[in-house]
Amino acid sequence: MKKVLFISSGGGHFNELMRLEPLFKKYDSYFATEKLKATDNLKEKFNGKFFYLVYGTKDHMLTYPFKLLANCFISLYQFIKIRPNVIITTGVQSAGPMCCIAKIFGKKIIYIETMANINKKTATGRIIYHFADLFIVQWESMLKLYPKAIYKGLIY
Repeated sequence: MKKVLFISSGGGHFNELMRLEPLFKKYDSYFATEKLKATDNLKEKFNGKFFYLVYGTKDHMLTYPFKLLANCFISLYQFIKIRPNVIITTGVQSAGPMCCIAKIFGKKIIYIETMANINKKTATGRIIYHFADLFIVQWESMLKLYPKAIYKGLIY
């Protein structure tokens, strides 16, 4: 059975990712998001097939590089431990290192651009678009920005 890692930053991106729940039982599924108050109980929910990333935004430029570096090391460790065949992500920053690591090791990347953007690219989407095996947008208007993407409609 294929191992699939579902990964995203916290908040709305993780809520979007959880809308893919029908896929969870089809695969040997693992999960990751940022450590937040709202995500405190997820290790129990996912029976240990879950790990946390460090929460960090570019709004805090002084600490962001260190948090990004920490997420790179966490992602590498978890990638080696889990050995996923496929990464499915709704972004953003904290999911980027895992996608890069997985691609280096020849794994499949499925990126779903957030529904929050109707006519603007996310920073992570701009990067991952170039090497994702499947890049999905939730708004038809986003095909103008990502011409190789596939429009599948809203996850919700």
